[in-house]
Amino acid sequence: MMRTVTLIATAAMGLESVVANEVRNLGYEVEVDNGKVIFDAPISAIPRCNLWLRTADRVKILVGEFQATTFDELFEGTKHLPWEEYIPEDGQFPVSGKSVKSELHSVPDCQKIVKKSIAEKLKLKHGVVYKMPETGAIYKIEVSILKDIATLTIDTSGTGLHKRGYRVGQGEAPLKETMAAALILLTNWKPDDPFIDPFCGSGTIPIEAALIGQNIAPGFNRDFVSEEWPLIKKKHWEKAFEEAEDQANYDQKLFITGSDIDHKMINIAENNAIEAGLGDLVTWKQMQVNDLSIKANNGYIVGNPPYGQRLSDKESVEEIYRGLGKVMEQHPSWSVYILTAYEEFEKAYGKNATKKRKLFNGFIQTNYYQYFGERS
Repeated sequence: MMRTVTLIATAAMGLESVVANEVRNLGYEVEVDNGKVIFDAPISAIPRCNLWLRTADRVKILVGEFQATTFDELFEGTKHLPWEEYIPEDGQFPVSGKSVKSELHSVPDCQKIVKKSIAEKLKLKHGVVYKMPETGAIYKIEVSILKDIATLTIDTSGTGLHKRGYRVGQGEAPLKETMAAALILLTNWKPDDPFIDPFCGSGTIPIEAALIGQNIAPGFNRDFVSEEWPLIKKKHWEKAFEEAEDQANYDQKLFITGSDIDHKMINIAENNAIEAGLGDLVTWKQMQVNDLSIKANNGYIVGNPPYGQRLSDKESVEEIYRGLGKVMEQHPSWSVYILTAYEEFEKAYGKNATKKRKLFNGFIQTNYYQYFGERS
């Protein structure tokens, strides 16, 4: 019986170090690569990582890697891997793929060959004469070929980990929950500190802050595809959910506010917070950024304002940034963290950032402007 597996926690570009810290905090040693964090761990890590990783996109099992410049090499390399250790006789195993800078560039052909090779291996091991039944649990396989190295994985998450299960409504360009959590984890915010998102939209950043503040596992209210797998004993899932329940600090007081100029978005944000079980933990206000009322010291602003990517929006967006800069001038003890693709943000805000970090919000390249407050 398999005792350990090699896992890959996939990450958006620029967030690898954040995901790596999360995995280390769960007690596993990691290797960081572009877009992923790789680590060896016991089978019980699959439930724990799916439940707890706030900033990873998915958790995958690495089945194997090998060089493949021909379809024969792809077929034989795939067949050589121990698929029978993961996929039972009735398992469904759809195959998706991608290929970058490789001889084997036809993704549909690569998918067919991998599918056929796995079926041959499973038929051999399970003693099936004809077609594999594929009536049971789902094992989503990906063949990824980069510079002629084929990497084969099985997804343990199902829907992406950004799907926390609380979003009942959203705006036009919602921030992914995983990115929102990363923006917060890249600050020094502590649950006792005041926290404001003045551009809250559907409420993702304040809701993620509340989950972090009370140490609530982000996957607590959703299902994972690997819950159906015989490979992972029910006791591992039960223990992981018990750990999440035990570590949640529901008594932690929070001082989190989400505001937005659009009252419809505030209504959506309130409903999302209720769905997340955090209805009383966040204060929601309809207001423009110029009317921001700050009474405490040593707080944090974390926001994802409009980017002004259309020329017609440039003036209004600059006005928002100027307004925020003027308000925050009066509160030097506050730290300000703003994600935007607007290149001249610092000029409009009226101050150079203490630090900048390149991040991708979906396919949009952005900067995360960080202004460290003078602690009072």
